[in-house]
Amino acid sequence: MIKGNFIDNLPKVYGIYTGGFLAFIIIMAIAESAGMSAKAIGICFVAFTVAIYAIIGWLSRTAQADAYYVAGRQVPTVFNGMATAADWMSGASFVAMAGGIYFKGYGYMALLVGWTGGYVLVASLLAPYLRKFGCYTVPDFVGTRYGGNLARLCAVIVLTVASFTYVTAQINATGTIASVALDIPFQYAVYVGLISILLCSMLGGMRGVTWTQVAQYIVLIIAYLLPVFWISNKIGAGFFPHFMLADEVARIADLEQQFGFVANSKEDLATVPKGLAGITKAHSAVNASPWAFISLALAMMMGTASLPHVMMRYFTTPSVKAARKSVGWSVFFIFLLYSSAPMLATLSKLALIDPSLPTGIIGKSISDVQAIDWYQNWNQANLMFISDFNGNGTVELNEFFMGGKAVVLATPEIAGLPYVISGLVAAGGMAAAMSTADGLILAIANAISHDVYYKIIDPKAETAKRLVVARVLLVVIGFAGATIAAMEIQGILGSVIWAFDFAMSGLFWPLVLGVWWSRANREGAIAGMILGLVSGAAYLIWVRNGGAGFLGITQLTFGIFGSTVSLVAMVVVSLMTSAPNAATQRMVDECRVPAGKTVIGR
Repeated sequence: MIKGNFIDNLPKVYGIYTGGFLAFIIIMAIAESAGMSAKAIGICFVAFTVAIYAIIGWLSRTAQADAYYVAGRQVPTVFNGMATAADWMSGASFVAMAGGIYFKGYGYMALLVGWTGGYVLVASLLAPYLRKFGCYTVPDFVGTRYGGNLARLCAVIVLTVASFTYVTAQINATGTIASVALDIPFQYAVYVGLISILLCSMLGGMRGVTWTQVAQYIVLIIAYLLPVFWISNKIGAGFFPHFMLADEVARIADLEQQFGFVANSKEDLATVPKGLAGITKAHSAVNASPWAFISLALAMMMGTASLPHVMMRYFTTPSVKAARKSVGWSVFFIFLLYSSAPMLATLSKLALIDPSLPTGIIGKSISDVQAIDWYQNWNQANLMFISDFNGNGTVELNEFFMGGKAVVLATPEIAGLPYVISGLVAAGGMAAAMSTADGLILAIANAISHDVYYKIIDPKAETAKRLVVARVLLVVIGFAGATIAAMEIQGILGSVIWAFDFAMSGLFWPLVLGVWWSRANREGAIAGMILGLVSGAAYLIWVRNGGAGFLGITQLTFGIFGSTVSLVAMVVVSLMTSAPNAATQRMVDECRVPAGKTVIGR
């Protein structure tokens, strides 16, 4: 029986929850052995987990501003680390990252380096000091630090652009999973995913999202790691495959050399559905240059330290010291998944191309492969395709095409695991996408309701009215994001990378210099945010429309250009205009002291 304060009982509460979830997996496994259909298992997994999140959201409902915006600033470090990891490890991390590594090789390992390394910047440059300020949102910090509503409004604009770009990718991921699990068209599935997301965040705000994200982290990490270890043992890669990654990559290279690649023309490739890529490519076609790797990693590091929904998580801790510890726990929980993504990509490719494995398809008859259940299921979902380019009737290395999203979602089926594992993976993917979407939509809605409506439009608004505005905004922003996601303008991973670039273009230097350079002023911050965002967006549009980039900066790293413009503009304008008053400079100096009360008394 649970007695006493909820916070004090968190280990017991989530221990019971984890045990219950494992019991549910066992029940589903028994049901599968008794003849329950794969479709029914998938629906049960998605429905059960979403229902649990909705219940948590309902129980966490609040009418208090402090609880709604920052979870009452009482989230313990370990659990905030788990919530942050869930907030951070989005549908891109769960569904798309392994696919990116699968098709693009080590060049996409830059994402892992950048996203993990970004937390070094968060811990050393920002999180403890923003917590010391005592603000509710990132624009709240900008408005308080630099003064004036224009700086606050500019921060809201940058936050909205970056977060909305990000949230469309997460709704895309939930839609992909829901469409497969529920067997409904993607265009409708995105709205099913959206409703699931809103159930978690509407009533409880940050408090509801925090406790839901802890539950979602438990689901997603079990769903990601269990198939990795199971498949590794099944195909002979060892009990702990992470130590065998180099050997298995070499095994793939040997197989590629053994089989060779079928020549194909642009006309041949034009028959392949949009968004699908060959099961494998010659290494010369995927290996990135050193600068491409470094620039992508750098962009992801700076983007990580700029994303508002990440920074918001550290506003919820009880103290400055707790914020710093929370970053460490975040990195640990994130590492558990990120260290496994390269191995999952490798195991997936081996399962398909190694003819010594019963799952291997290379050299088999095309008609036989097309008759396999898993191929038919994922072909219907427009995520798999076979084309006989050389007309010999057998599957060659680059005659089998797959979407990046299918690498994680389809691999359990391909490897011949029980379908209960596929259902678990679908639930994990939903958890990852929902947890990040919750945080992103909340970041946008809170910024507009608190920093635009309350701080600028109606400073006398009562708490109840502010929360009504915030909840209405959640719905409006969510449905706008779902509508854009349904258009599939950009893939999941591409949209996520763009969000990081937008965030670093407009927010990185105003945040960092706001803490570490007391001479930075309002005019400089406004110039940095506006010129950084506009120049970064202009560079993206230019490159996307065929313009020749420079210095190796691509559409995936345009934030390097935007953030450079932001830095120059902010420094030059700050030095050309009046310094902040003495009170502001003392406030900045005080925020860098990692102890004591918050600067603005919250």
